[in-house]
Amino acid sequence: MIVVLKPNISRKDELAVLREIRKLGYKPHVMRGVARTVIGAIGDERKNRPLEPLATWPQVESVTPIQKRFKLVSREAHKTDSTITLPNGAVIGGKKVVIMAGPCSVESEKQLLTTAHAVAKAGATVLRGGAFKPRTSPYEFQGLGEKGLKMLAKARKETGLAVITELLSEQHAEMVAEYADILQIGARNAQNFQLLIAAAKTGKPVMLKRGLSMKVEEWLLAGEYVLANENPGLMFCERGIRTFETYTRNTLDLSTIPIIKKESHCPIVIDPSQGAGRSDLVFSLCKGAIAMGADALLIEVHPNPAEAWSDAAQQVSLEGFAQLMDELKPFIAAVGRG
Repeated sequence: MIVVLKPNISRKDELAVLREIRKLGYKPHVMRGVARTVIGAIGDERKNRPLEPLATWPQVESVTPIQKRFKLVSREAHKTDSTITLPNGAVIGGKKVVIMAGPCSVESEKQLLTTAHAVAKAGATVLRGGAFKPRTSPYEFQGLGEKGLKMLAKARKETGLAVITELLSEQHAEMVAEYADILQIGARNAQNFQLLIAAAKTGKPVMLKRGLSMKVEEWLLAGEYVLANENPGLMFCERGIRTFETYTRNTLDLSTIPIIKKESHCPIVIDPSQGAGRSDLVFSLCKGAIAMGADALLIEVHPNPAEAWSDAAQQVSLEGFAQLMDELKPFIAAVGRG
């Protein structure tokens, strides 16, 4: 059930509603918007007493049953689009398309700072870079760990870019959150629910990538773990799924953009680099994603892709990224998100 409070009510009136929800056997989850506060009441409606009588309370605007399995993520729970404001002022889910760009892996301070300054100059507002890398083979580069996180923090200080990096382990949650502005949960961990809970509890925004073989409902339900742990900063990221096709690394499912927009209030990010696994397709996929309403793009960029320590084939050069940003301008203008 979703309980919407009237605007500008007192804290005392809000607490009275929360007490009543708990008394009736439900667990309340508060989502504060600009104008209204929405409370998700989670519990078994077949066993607990009904919440509908709350609609008669003077501080309550409406009480609505939610039919979806994903309660808090659902558009039914939150009619308007959610936005996530980063420390540098970038707003994900707002009017402007946010560009996140940087290397697949943090390799050295020079490599990272060179990339960070270049993508910032071209128009990116978020720096991506992996300090911990989930590699298929144990013999491949696994990342620089905290050393890489410190390099990301230095790049943020020099450029003003916000930082997004991947969280792989519950034990590292607080450490990664100390350096990052957004925690990325990768495809291999998309249903690692304890990791999602740990990420949510840091209070930092969480970008949840779609799993390799994940159905949309499973993806949305995984995101529910973030909101259910009182972290409103959830965004979904489509990065391609595994199909029979071998021409590309994965099959980037752009249909998830209107699907997520229909089913959820959370922002949707598209990762064309992982989606295709080929830098020559990144330009077209970025344009398609913007045309279909994506809120942000996550693009892999490297000073010398041929020498990248991981995923070389899908990273664009610094010059290529600058060209891409120029080519995206008319698409962004066409959808009114400039």
